[in-house]
Amino acid sequence: MAFSLLHRAPRVALLRLAGLIAARPDPLGGGLNAAAIGPLLDRAFGIRRLSAVMLVVNSPGGSPVQSSLIAQRIRRLAEEKKIPAIAVVEDAAASGGYWIACAADEIIADPASILGSIGVISAGFGFDQAIARLGVERRLRTAGAEKSFLDPFRPEREQDVARLEDLLAKLHEEFKAWVRARRGEKLKAPEDSLFTGRFWTGREAVELGLADALGDAEAEAKRRFGEKVKIIRLGQRRRPFPWRLIPGAREGVEAIAQAAEERAAWARLGL
Repeated sequence: MAFSLLHRAPRVALLRLAGLIAARPDPLGGGLNAAAIGPLLDRAFGIRRLSAVMLVVNSPGGSPVQSSLIAQRIRRLAEEKKIPAIAVVEDAAASGGYWIACAADEIIADPASILGSIGVISAGFGFDQAIARLGVERRLRTAGAEKSFLDPFRPEREQDVARLEDLLAKLHEEFKAWVRARRGEKLKAPEDSLFTGRFWTGREAVELGLADALGDAEAEAKRRFGEKVKIIRLGQRRRPFPWRLIPGAREGVEAIAQAAEERAAWARLGL
């Protein structure tokens, strides 16, 4: 019995972090936010006799706050448990997805993965001309001069645009500071070329120091810990699409809107 205890196979937790990063929950059970992912991270790092936690990242990005919360939790658990965290990128770790990947001690990517997009984006629509053509009058009253910030039914105001640009610049600085703190001297290109919002393939990302090596999760686990490594797989369960929901039902509308938002995020990467 003592012999078997001394020769147990190494154990690696493999946690999938996939989907758009958003504060509100995905009605279908997918996507990433701190409330949903936090307990899974606790479970992964709480497994006994663990050699490493592998985080399989597949995200086009999303909320900066949720990205930061997830990343900070990964670091806290890795340091408390003294267990290395290894990010393995599949299709993409872009924008907030890359923010999360940087929480790991190392980043592994497929040669064709998409990494980077170290920037912040805000998008919307203006309907002021449309409602004017329809003869619709916008009636809005506020207490507070800036309460109607970027109202889509009114023409853009210069002060609103300036305020938004200032906000985006400050969020971008937070993102850049995080990448500097996590990647540090590994970065092999000037910041003014890395922090523009551009993204690269996995092979290019390794050359630029945005990632450490090429590979995939299972092969990397075996390379590091041997052929007999035990991989313990964790992840969110995605519920089937609620086809039976009646048209116009709240859950159905939210699911369609979330799917459209996620599709748009992936489309920005050409995926």
